[in-house]
Amino acid sequence: MRLTQSAYGRPGRSRCDARRLQVGLVSSLLGLDSEIQDKVSFQAGLWRPSPRGLRQPGSNMARLFVTSFRAGRQRLLLLVAHVGLAALSNWLAFLLRFDGAIPLREWELFASLLPLLLTIRALTFYPFRLYDDLWRYTSLWDLRNLTLSIATSSLAYAGVIRLGLGVRAYPSSIFVIDALLLLCLLAGLRLFPRLIRETGWSGIGRKRVLIVGAGDAGAMIVREMRTHPSYGYRPIGFVDDNPAKIGHRIHGVRVLGGRDRLSHIIAEQTPDAVLVAMPSAVPATIRAVVKALEPFHLPIQTLPNLRDLLQCRVEVSQIRNLSIEDLLDRVPVDLDPEPLRNLVQGQRVLVTGAGGSIGSELCRQVAGLSPATLVLLDRYENGLFAVANELAAAGRTFVSPVIGDITEVGQMNRLFAEYRPTLVFHAAAHKHVPLMEGNPCEAVLNNVGGTRVVAEAAHRHEVDRFILISTDKAVNPVNVMGASKGRGTARTETRSIVPDYFCDGAIR
Repeated sequence: MRLTQSAYGRPGRSRCDARRLQVGLVSSLLGLDSEIQDKVSFQAGLWRPSPRGLRQPGSNMARLFVTSFRAGRQRLLLLVAHVGLAALSNWLAFLLRFDGAIPLREWELFASLLPLLLTIRALTFYPFRLYDDLWRYTSLWDLRNLTLSIATSSLAYAGVIRLGLGVRAYPSSIFVIDALLLLCLLAGLRLFPRLIRETGWSGIGRKRVLIVGAGDAGAMIVREMRTHPSYGYRPIGFVDDNPAKIGHRIHGVRVLGGRDRLSHIIAEQTPDAVLVAMPSAVPATIRAVVKALEPFHLPIQTLPNLRDLLQCRVEVSQIRNLSIEDLLDRVPVDLDPEPLRNLVQGQRVLVTGAGGSIGSELCRQVAGLSPATLVLLDRYENGLFAVANELAAAGRTFVSPVIGDITEVGQMNRLFAEYRPTLVFHAAAHKHVPLMEGNPCEAVLNNVGGTRVVAEAAHRHEVDRFILISTDKAVNPVNVMGASKGRGTARTETRSIVPDYFCDGAIR
């Protein structure tokens, strides 16, 4: 501890010197070796790479050397494997050509010309990058390069034998048999790691998924599930209305039947979830599938709509739960956040009815627009507690929950005087239609009288803007709730509560 203090107090010593002494002292006390001390010093920012290179042990240069060494060793192993299989295929070609009994002259030809064949194969394989492939991702492109390299090396070998060396006794059929055998061996060598990886997708513990839609999207999502078994999905079958597909298999997954047999298929297959893989389907089709699945209480997942897919590529990571927007016949309207941010940012905001369904969502949206303070007002403590805790857990430190009644004039005046809001969202209201039919006086007291009390308090304390959250039921109302909300909205629009104050109309 004295070392640290003297480092700060001695002239010419910087804070970095003191931190270096701290790191050295702690490392010595803990008995850390030099390599760990280097890592601690690096994380503490006590050394930087010099322009001439890294001066610390365990540098990136060493890692680069190790990586290059491993890559070179891997290429050497691949070269040995390719050359070995080339020798094996040539020997098998002679065995097949002579029915398992190779004559002595042909055996001598095989032995004498094998080094030449292997040299041509090895040199030809290199330009086609056969030694650089990752076999677990072998695709048709890799098989194409493999076929071209084998064909090229076989033609080159045949040209050298016939034209260069003038050997006529070498059987011509060997060239073809050898090429075909080598193609099968090398293709099998590449496909085996991918086969091992992708056959692990059907293991126990993965979610059994029934896929509705055996089109391009369904085929791509099954291929993605096979390629990435770590996502934890196991497709057990397709459901599709196309009779030509029923009974066939797509990537090993059978098309079990149409939507008319959906209930029977679910009863037989017992899936854990249903994936609707029809990005281009109209909402009416999605609604029909959802209606057919209602009795089974299964999680329903889907893929993004076709308009939301990027380059029409479907991936497992795009799977999401079905939302209300998927059932709508219209495209959801996205709001421009900038005007809203300009309205809320830096303001002292009050939201009444903050614990309700509308008020709580309004609080979440407002909290994301960087207000100076956000006051949550509600008389229902459970709802207020829930939304306040949610915002606090999200790091919203500017939130102040307040329990109060909007019909109490004195309480509203004290609240406005204490928090001095500059923007008020008035969402507090009774919205339950059947309950308000039986309690009309409470509806009028809260929806009309409460609105007047809050509006007058806002005017009295010079609030910049007062926004009333109304409802579509206030238009041509046919019930008590709608009529009471309509009356409060009308008085706001006509400025009859506080003349010359309300510059904003009601929001429906």
